[in-house]
Amino acid sequence: MNTQRLVLAGLATLLMPGLAAAHPHIFAEARLEIVSDDKGGIGELRNVWRFDELFSASVVLDFDKNSNATLDPDELKEVGQTVLESLSEYNYYTTIFDNGKSVKVTKPDGITVDYKDNQLLMMFAVKPAEAVPLKGKLSFGVYDPTMYTAMDFPTDDDLTVVGEKIEACQHQVVRPDPDEVLAENKDTLTDAFWNDPTGTDMSKLFATRIEVTC
Repeated sequence: MNTQRLVLAGLATLLMPGLAAAHPHIFAEARLEIVSDDKGGIGELRNVWRFDELFSASVVLDFDKNSNATLDPDELKEVGQTVLESLSEYNYYTTIFDNGKSVKVTKPDGITVDYKDNQLLMMFAVKPAEAVPLKGKLSFGVYDPTMYTAMDFPTDDDLTVVGEKIEACQHQVVRPDPDEVLAENKDTLTDAFWNDPTGTDMSKLFATRIEVTC
């Protein structure tokens, strides 16, 4: 797998010894829909990611096998398959907390990829690997634990709930203030975080999320 494909998978290919070096190289606008099922639990999380033009152009260069300056259906399918396999160890950038307990997600059936207006677009859905009932406090978000990809939700409406049962719960979008996070967690942000923030998974504290209380 060459450099572009590693980048496409959102993997950091260089060691980042300090916080200053741990900054994103890829930028994506995201949308996340939390969908409830008929049984009163979380059914699936629907993702839409739109990547910046610079990164999208690098993907075209890497996957455009027939050199027609775009991505044909078979090439888009290859991009989707690459991401599908590569992001499994990163839980597809998905975080679910069920009353403080971290919940993994299952592998998506597939990742649909499109290329429009010089930007790469990815769409897929994941399901919790275990039952997550609509009870207590739940939290959902999308972030890259390697801090190589910046996942941005442009508006609060890009983090939303879908379904009669979950819509009956209280929900709010939380955008953590970095200074407040540092102050509140100064005792738990260890030297390991400062020396290698990509290896501690503490970057989730800074990620935008939606909290649901039922």
